[in-house]
Amino acid sequence: MSARPWWQSAVLYHIYPWSFQDSDGDGIGDLRGVETRLDYLVELGVDAIWLSPIFPSPMADFGYDVADYCEIDPRFGTLADFDSLLASAHARGLKLLLDFVPNHSSDRHPWFVESRSSRDNPKRDWYIWRDAAPDGGPPNNWISDFGGPAWTWDEATGQYYYHAFLKEQPDLNWRNPDVRAAMLDVLRFWFARGVDGFRIDVLWHIVKHAGFPDNPLNPDWDPATGEMNRVFQLHSTDQPEVHDIAADMRAIADAFGREGDERVLIGEIYLPVERLMRYYGQRGEGVHLPFNFQLIDAPWDTRHLARMIAEYEAALPPGGWPNWVLGNHDRPRSATKRGAAQARVAAMLLLTLRGTPTLYYGDELGMENGAIPADRVRDPRELREPGLGLGRDPVRTPMPWDDSDHGGFTTGEPWLPLGQDWQRRNVASELVELGSMLALHRALLAIRRVTPALATGPIRLIEAEGPVLAYEREQDGERFVVALNLGHTPAPIDLPRSRPLLSTLPGPLPGGTPSLLRPDEGLILKVDALP
Repeated sequence: MSARPWWQSAVLYHIYPWSFQDSDGDGIGDLRGVETRLDYLVELGVDAIWLSPIFPSPMADFGYDVADYCEIDPRFGTLADFDSLLASAHARGLKLLLDFVPNHSSDRHPWFVESRSSRDNPKRDWYIWRDAAPDGGPPNNWISDFGGPAWTWDEATGQYYYHAFLKEQPDLNWRNPDVRAAMLDVLRFWFARGVDGFRIDVLWHIVKHAGFPDNPLNPDWDPATGEMNRVFQLHSTDQPEVHDIAADMRAIADAFGREGDERVLIGEIYLPVERLMRYYGQRGEGVHLPFNFQLIDAPWDTRHLARMIAEYEAALPPGGWPNWVLGNHDRPRSATKRGAAQARVAAMLLLTLRGTPTLYYGDELGMENGAIPADRVRDPRELREPGLGLGRDPVRTPMPWDDSDHGGFTTGEPWLPLGQDWQRRNVASELVELGSMLALHRALLAIRRVTPALATGPIRLIEAEGPVLAYEREQDGERFVVALNLGHTPAPIDLPRSRPLLSTLPGPLPGGTPSLLRPDEGLILKVDALP
């Protein structure tokens, strides 16, 4: 039987390059900075790093407005710096993934500059242009994900162009075969350079309904959730043609990979589970991992989580591999959402569920959302829809490495302020603090690495009382139980004869088979073999 591809047992680590490590004192993280911290990542115990966009960009949306798909933005370094980082990562046994942004480019990209220059330019159809509605307004009622109309009028050529996000991020027309060919060549360029895979930004957005009908109105729209939710994105996202494109991307990835050195594609897709599953492909020809974001916003109660895990596992197509995420560069941090104590329990959940977990930088420290003064706000989402709590700056604050000036992140002025507790919650402090969040993550990752059952073995949910979520993992004749107390009071539990291997709480482990979980405690236990 063929060995499993590396990414099935791997733990991915998501780096937001702006905020990880600055090497030149300009207050912005960069590639050389990331390279200096690779040993930290090896010691942490992760297997691969994913970098948010590092391509040339005017930074209207901090790199998700790409002006050149095959270069490096000078803020982050050079192609030579990238090659050095890649070689250094590989030398340490780390894989490296990039962020591919196929739905839209920057309005400064040469393709769009040509496209908007005239109606008869050969690249006009590389983007989505439409005549005004009969009343002179936008062609339909589609709304930008950042609020406001998704159409911008171009006075020079007398048409509207479509942008699912900012007007500086015009959407590419993936129905045009030349666009498709050019963008697939971008994947080939980076794969040929040695990149191990891609996270594909807003994959479900890249094809729109050919007729551009109005999206249906949401009768239950709450303005506090943002203007984008005023309509259901029925026609502007998740069109059937996207799956052929995903299959083309997959074929390229597979062509560059070989057994033991596979390439991986991870799709960013915020959809209900039954629609998410289609992105694996009808015969496994889609992306390897359609991101499963359910844990981020899941109600933190046993019944809901147990049902969510069971239904997700049951929905997976044959050969489909699960994956789990607790946070990312767009969503509130786990420690803010659940509190410091339950964030430890959540970490054990993330790293012991069946499938590939993605860990967001700083979550291993228990970083919380940062407080961003009004005059330091950078995120266009917050600037366009202020006060709704939709801004992403709080989850993108610089990584605190020690308690020196600016947390060891930079010798200059950081592009965003550090989190409010960085002088206490930083890497250097947590490395020497027994029972720190970092110590817990290192222990979890270490036990996962030497225990195949916790990474790739089958999962079976165990009925438990009250606030306890419990499940069994088994492989190669070894059985383990994970028991998580989602509450703040002691919780009884009935377990098979077993011995605790790791607790989320510091201090000595319980002796023998415990009958009680302490408040906010998670345990990994090895089940005794039957005599």
